[in-house]
Amino acid sequence: MTVKYTEDHEWLKIEGDTATVGITVHAQDALGDVVFVDLPAVGTVLAQKATAGVVESVKAAADVYMPVSGEITEINEALKDDPSLANSDPLGAGWFFKVKLSDASQLDALMDETSYTTFSATV
Repeated sequence: MTVKYTEDHEWLKIEGDTATVGITVHAQDALGDVVFVDLPAVGTVLAQKATAGVVESVKAAADVYMPVSGEITEINEALKDDPSLANSDPLGAGWFFKVKLSDASQLDALMDETSYTTFSATV
C-alpha cells in the first residue's frame, strides 16, 4: 500500500487501481470540529482537481478536491452519519471516498509523507 498527499491536504491510500481518499491531520486541525460532509455519489466520474465534496466545521467550510481522476466506487456512510470521525480518526475511519484510478500516472506528481510533512509545516 502506498500513501500520497496533495497540496490541498488530502491523503490517498493506493491499493491496486483504487485509492481511498480523506483529509489530512493538518486539514482537520485547521478546520476544527467537523460537523457536516457532502460526499460525491457512487458512480460519479471526476477529473483531477475537480470539487468532489465539501467539509464543514464550526468555523469554516472547505472543498474536497479529487486528488486523481477516476470514478467514485464507494463513500464512507459512517462519516456522513458521524462527521466527527474526520477529526477523531482522519487517516482511518474518517476516510471520505474510494476512487478507481483512470490515470495512475497522476500519482507521480503527488507528495510522499516526508514531502507533505515539510510542505504542511510551511502553510
